[in-house]
Amino acid sequence: MTRDCENLPLALYSAQQVRELDAKLIAAGTPGFELMSRAAHAIWRVLRRRWPDAGAITVLAGHGNNGGDGYLIAALALRSGWQVSVLAVGDASQLQGDAALARDEAVAAGVRIEPWSAQSALRGVVVDAMLGTGLRDNVRAPYADAIVQINQAQLPVLAVDLPSGVSADTGQVLGCAVRADVSVTLIGLKLGLLTGAALDYVGELLFDDLQADERIVAAHPARAQRLAANNVPLLGARPKNVHKGQLGHVLVLGGDRGFAGAALLAAQSALRSGAGLVSLATRSEHVAPAQARIPEVMTLGVASANQLMAMVKQARVMVVGPGLGQSAWSRSMLSLAASGPDAQVWDADALNMLATGSVKLPAGAIITPHPGEAARLLGISIGEVQADRAAATLALAKRFACVCVLKGAGTLIGAADGRLRVCDRGHPVMAGAGLGDVLAGLTGALLAQGLAPFEAAGLAVWLHACAGEMLAVEGRGLAASDLCAAIRQLMQELSGV
Repeated sequence: MTRDCENLPLALYSAQQVRELDAKLIAAGTPGFELMSRAAHAIWRVLRRRWPDAGAITVLAGHGNNGGDGYLIAALALRSGWQVSVLAVGDASQLQGDAALARDEAVAAGVRIEPWSAQSALRGVVVDAMLGTGLRDNVRAPYADAIVQINQAQLPVLAVDLPSGVSADTGQVLGCAVRADVSVTLIGLKLGLLTGAALDYVGELLFDDLQADERIVAAHPARAQRLAANNVPLLGARPKNVHKGQLGHVLVLGGDRGFAGAALLAAQSALRSGAGLVSLATRSEHVAPAQARIPEVMTLGVASANQLMAMVKQARVMVVGPGLGQSAWSRSMLSLAASGPDAQVWDADALNMLATGSVKLPAGAIITPHPGEAARLLGISIGEVQADRAAATLALAKRFACVCVLKGAGTLIGAADGRLRVCDRGHPVMAGAGLGDVLAGLTGALLAQGLAPFEAAGLAVWLHACAGEMLAVEGRGLAASDLCAAIRQLMQELSGV
C-alpha cells in the first residue's frame, strides 16, 4: 500500500463511527444525496487524474450507498464522453433511498444498466462500488464471483471507500477481496485500511472528507489515531550543560548461548538512539565480542541472577528478552528482571516465558510481540490475532496492564486505558531478522530520556518504520543494524541535538 501522507487525516474510525458521523452531517443540514454526489465527484476527479487517457470505465454496483456512488460516477463519466458500462451485482430495482435516486439519475443521464454475470465484459478502469463498510461475514455469491472476475481481469481498479471484501474495522479479508490500484475512502478514515491483510488490497490510499463540517468532525469520537510527523512526541533539544546521567541508563538483558547477536543489536540501538549509558548483561562468552563491536556499552558476563542484582539497581530502564532464550539461565535472569524498575521493554523470549505464567510483568511496562507471540500470550491462534489486530493489541494491554506494540504491517500501539495508535509507515524490506531487537533498544532509549511508555512506544515505532522506508530505496537485504544511522538522522530532524 502507498499513501498520500498529507492527504490522510489523523483520526481513525470504525465503520459504525463513520455511519454515525454521516448521520450527524445529514442532521446538521447536508442531505444524504448531496454527500453521495460529492463522493462521486471526488472519485471521478481521482479517476481522471490517475487514468486521464482511459476513456472507458466499468462500474460494478452493489445494493447500498456504495453502489449509489457508483451510479453517479457512471453518469459523470458518460457526460464527459467516456464509454460507460454499469453492471448491477444483484437486482438494481431493489435499491432504496439515496442509492435509488442515484440509479435514477444515472438512467436519466443515459447510462445503461445491465445485470452482472460471469460472462460480463470488463473494460477500461474498473470501479468497485459493490460492498461498503457494512460487510460483516465472508463475501457470498454473486459478489464473490464478481471479485474473482475483477482480480483476474488485469485491468486498473479503483475502489469506492474500500475494496469490496475488506473489513473496514479490522483489515481482515472476509473470504475474498478486490485488489485495488487506488482506494478513495470517504468522510472518515477507516482503521482497517491501515493494518493487516488490507494493505495488500487497498493500493494507493486517498481520502476525501466530502466538505464535511470541521466542527462536527472534530467533535466526533475516533477509535484510534494515526502516527504522523506532526503528532508523535518529541524529545526536545538538550540543554547545554546536560550530562550522561540525565539521559538515562538502559540495561539490556539477553544473549543466551547462540543468540548473542540479538542482545548486541538491542544494545547498539539503545546507544545510538541517545541513551546516556547502556549496559549489557549476557553470557560470559559473549563479553569479548560485545566489547570489540560496541566498546561504548558496558558489558557484563553473568552466570547467575545474583551477579545481575547490582546492575538492575543502577538501571533506569531495562530491555529484556532479545536473544534471552528459555533455558534455566534465561528463566533466572527474567525472574530477577521482573522485580527491577517499572520502566521495562519486554520482547522475544521474555514474552514467550510470560505466556507460560511463570513470571509477572512489571506494571506499566512495554511489550513488543509479533503476531505469534501475541497469540501465545492470549491463548488464541495467530489467525485470530490477525483477524482483529486492534482488538488483540488492546486485549494484551489490558490483560498485562501495559503498553502493547503489536508488530507487523500496520503496527499498533495500545494502552490499558483504551488509547490506540496505528503506524502506516514502513516497507516490506523490513521483513528480516533483528529489526525487532533494534525496535526494543530504541524504545528503551526513549524511555530512558524521559518519555512516558505510550509516547515512547509510539515514537519508537514511527522512527523505526520511517527509517526502514528511507533505506528501502537501496533494495532488499536490509540489515537490522543499518537502521541505527537512519534513526539517528530522523531524531535529529525531529528534535534537534
